[in-house]
Amino acid sequence: MSSTGMGSGMADRTGDVARNETSSLISSDKVEGTSVYDTSGNSLGSIHSVMIGKRDGKVAYAVLSFGGFFGIGADFYPIPWAQLRYDTGMDGYVLNTTKEQLEGAPRYSPDANWQAQNTDWARDVDRYYTGPGFPSV
Repeated sequence: MSSTGMGSGMADRTGDVARNETSSLISSDKVEGTSVYDTSGNSLGSIHSVMIGKRDGKVAYAVLSFGGFFGIGADFYPIPWAQLRYDTGMDGYVLNTTKEQLEGAPRYSPDANWQAQNTDWARDVDRYYTGPGFPSV
């Protein structure tokens, strides 16, 4: 591997900063596509993207791709980042919800401009995942 390669994710001898992953940080492109499971280990979908606060720089939401057939016809479900827990044994994120609860969550289709249609989407998502029936992580 060249001196600029990052095979293990750690800085190499030239002092380059890790590009994909360290012991406590991960690149957004590695998060995208990661599987999401319920607490029983059943697949709920995968991370489509992450939403980062422009002002505070913190990840606020993961957008879960769920439903459809091989990703076609799937809807997108914004999930508060704090609701996800990474499980190294599953090599994916765990969401403390059932498939049925997820099906009732706020969502949008790939061709919709959901944020323009619903200016209160963040409040609706946060309220859904912190309301009755959703234990905190």
